[in-house]
Amino acid sequence: MDLRKWGLTALALACGAVGATSANAIQPLERSGNTYHRAVCDRGNPNGVARCFAHVVTDARGEEKEGQVTPNATPSGYGPADLKSAYKITTDGSTTIAIVDAYGYTNAESDLAVYRSQYGLPACTAASGCFRKVNQNGQTTNLPRMDTGWAQESALDLDMASAMCPGCKLVLVEASSATFSNLATAVRTAASLPGVTVISNSYGGGESGSASYESAYNQPGKAVTVSTGDSGYGVQFPASSPNVIAVGGTNLVRASNARGWNETAWSSGGSGCSTVYAKKSWQTDALCAMRMAADVSAVGDPNTGVAVYGPTSRSVSGWLVFGGTSVSAPLIGGIYGVTGHTPTGAQSIYANKASLNDVTSGTNGSCGGTYFCTAGAGYDGPTGNGTPSGTAPF
Repeated sequence: MDLRKWGLTALALACGAVGATSANAIQPLERSGNTYHRAVCDRGNPNGVARCFAHVVTDARGEEKEGQVTPNATPSGYGPADLKSAYKITTDGSTTIAIVDAYGYTNAESDLAVYRSQYGLPACTAASGCFRKVNQNGQTTNLPRMDTGWAQESALDLDMASAMCPGCKLVLVEASSATFSNLATAVRTAASLPGVTVISNSYGGGESGSASYESAYNQPGKAVTVSTGDSGYGVQFPASSPNVIAVGGTNLVRASNARGWNETAWSSGGSGCSTVYAKKSWQTDALCAMRMAADVSAVGDPNTGVAVYGPTSRSVSGWLVFGGTSVSAPLIGGIYGVTGHTPTGAQSIYANKASLNDVTSGTNGSCGGTYFCTAGAGYDGPTGNGTPSGTAPF
């Protein structure tokens, strides 16, 4: 056990706040069902600064639950076969997915190799032209400094895109910092890279002051997926941009039904009615006059988390279990990678919502019982139009 980490956790306990360290600060310990977890990126950022939405599963003391890494071990958490089964994805795709995150991730390629080898996915390396890592200006040099929390987010995103689209190429675009300005620059760079049809974004912040950056997420002909958040009911940017595909989170469990799985809304997934951005004509929910999130959803609850191979510190990597809408955004991005379609925002999801699994129970907050935070038949904020059941809406 890392004694320094345990010492910080003990200090938090002494102060009355149960928590464990992340890259920058001690994050509060949270609980979903019987599962403890914590955010890997700092909360409480000022306007104009985003945070990632990944949550790492821990034990009751806040220590990350690291799995065995021997070749014959089976990591905890859902793997690619589970996720493809749950969402009826049967083909591998061949397009390019861009992952936009902040800060650097030194061992991105080698960690990705461990994940893909564990599950029998084809290798994806820089040498083969499958994997690239660039800074926010598209350069392969002058990469940002390492940040463990954001690097864990990047590992999660790369692994989820791989799980759903093992035939896709991957490019990790690293913003210099988590400001809206730098992330917007990274998104524009991602959109300019040859072959990119999907841009996945697992971060967000308050809408105040975001209007100057919204145009970066308006990329017609590319699927721009964005996590809705991890603090329950409450709208986040860039998920509130009318030009993106806003992705909520669910609790996903095996079931003895025809599908073999069942889903409910994740209690901490984001949703809400924008106070800044107008609604598109194809989004027709009645009570929100502005842009409403989410559009679609997938697994996000840490209690039903996914396996990831990524950094446990600045220099060591291992198997971890993750949740958060940081799982669902790259997962949906991976499905767009499978189809290779070139959508304009989420319009095709609304046009083909009958092909989705409707999620009809669960809530992510208090909203007077409305669909803003309460799942029900048809469209609702926490889960949008539902979860994938094949590729038709994508």
